[in-house]
Amino acid sequence: MAAAAAARHAKRALVALAPGAEEMEAVITIDVLRRAGIETVVASTTTDLLVPCSRQVVIKADATLEDSTRKEQHYDVVVIPGGLNGAKALADSRAFGEVLKEQERSNRTIAAICAGPIALLSHQIGVGKEITSHPSVRDKLHETYKYSEHRVVTDGQLITRQHLLGDEERNKVTAPMVLHPSL
Repeated sequence: MAAAAAARHAKRALVALAPGAEEMEAVITIDVLRRAGIETVVASTTTDLLVPCSRQVVIKADATLEDSTRKEQHYDVVVIPGGLNGAKALADSRAFGEVLKEQERSNRTIAAICAGPIALLSHQIGVGKEITSHPSVRDKLHETYKYSEHRVVTDGQLITRQHLLGDEERNKVTAPMVLHPSL
């Protein structure tokens, strides 16, 4: 009986994956969610479970978006990774728009990273809320949202992040790396 109650209250996340997604933003998010014990479903927006990302890394999704969003299923959070082409594909997906609208109607969390907020704009999610994004898509968002230059912004159930790393963090990561000059 306790196991059944725990299963009913287990947290669930959906990470939407479209061709052109930023692989680090997707994989790191998936890894962190799973390490935290959150049941995480990686959903391909196409019928192919093998999703080519922005740097030609191919990620195998757990299911298609259609299969992972049947009416009886819900998610505590829906995550939109960045990557301009992936974000555009999510912005163009009517089915993903319905997932976002249901998530917003149900007052459940939506998180968008980097260029991901353009999918929010396309589907009119969180209109008027404070958000942030990768600087390359800022101009598309500032008329519909309260745009912030903060790296991470939370407004109610909407969480947005500019991008994976800033210059300072990038330098910390790359400084100790050794790359042979012939490469």
